[in-house]
Amino acid sequence: MYKLSKIFRTAIQYKASDVYIATGSKPILRIHGDLIKIDDHPRLTKKMAEEYLLEMLNPEQKKRFEQSLDFDFSIDIEDISRFRVNMFVQRKGISAVFRLIPENVLSMDELNLPSQLKKATTFKSGLVIVTGPTGSGKTTTLASMINEINKNKKKHIITIEDPIEYVHKNNQSLIQQREVGNHTHSFQKALRSALREAPDVILLGEMRDLETMQMAITAAETGHLVFATLHTRGCANSVNRIIDSFPPEQQHQIRTQLSESLQAVFWQTLMKTKDEKGRVAGFEIMFVNNAVANMIRKGTTHQINSVIETSTKEGMQTMKKSVTDLFQAGLITEEKALHNIPKEFEA
Repeated sequence: MYKLSKIFRTAIQYKASDVYIATGSKPILRIHGDLIKIDDHPRLTKKMAEEYLLEMLNPEQKKRFEQSLDFDFSIDIEDISRFRVNMFVQRKGISAVFRLIPENVLSMDELNLPSQLKKATTFKSGLVIVTGPTGSGKTTTLASMINEINKNKKKHIITIEDPIEYVHKNNQSLIQQREVGNHTHSFQKALRSALREAPDVILLGEMRDLETMQMAITAAETGHLVFATLHTRGCANSVNRIIDSFPPEQQHQIRTQLSESLQAVFWQTLMKTKDEKGRVAGFEIMFVNNAVANMIRKGTTHQINSVIETSTKEGMQTMKKSVTDLFQAGLITEEKALHNIPKEFEA
């Protein structure tokens, strides 16, 4: 039993999304987006924080942490929960953030995801990007989409994650999950290897750098369905982020490749509900039709928002429409709605 077990049980009791263990502070829970201190716990000294956190690492992990000074891993604590963890060194000492991962992968219906997102699980090939800030639920959305394929299709699915968060069980599909650091040395190496492992679907935890982006696009071009995440705000901005990651002399080629391989971009954000008892997601939804593909190819991506706004019959949706619908349904406050409408749609 770990010294943090009691705190973890408290986190589950209050439906916290994250647990913060930081030298110099009392333990903190993130509940419905707010940080709440555990007041009956003493402030963590450097020694206490080290005792709490280092006992969770095996000798090899401790060695890697000592070398890098920050470390991503996942841990499954029996009878409590599974956690995604980032451990790091800060000015006062050692700290860590634990993200609670539900034991079961919820379905797209259980998560109340827009029905249009199911369309992405039917694509035979291409690139599908889920984007949004850290903590917006991208991983949960992707896990539910993989679950949808697993339930309904006979596919070979390879996931490449850092670390593995949701654990999938084979249903109709064969799912093989690889964790960077434990099962492969890098996203790039695993992705390159995946192309020789006859997958139908590849889940890429994050497109972090130019090489990973290039290989994801190549995998999508060569007949694979690739799901990936980005940390961007807006569907058009996600396209620009990918293109701008490449040197100027390669951008024309990447525009052409992306216009042919990109299938959809979903931007999501979480907002506190009006009763402050939970959070609800807003979604911008873009499917790549001929108009969007031409804009990507010609470098006129600033016009993409207009296409999204006028293509509701194709399942597209602006964030403004999503947020407005949530407000009109009484799920969020007017203040929260106004705060989450992108500036380009405020007028």
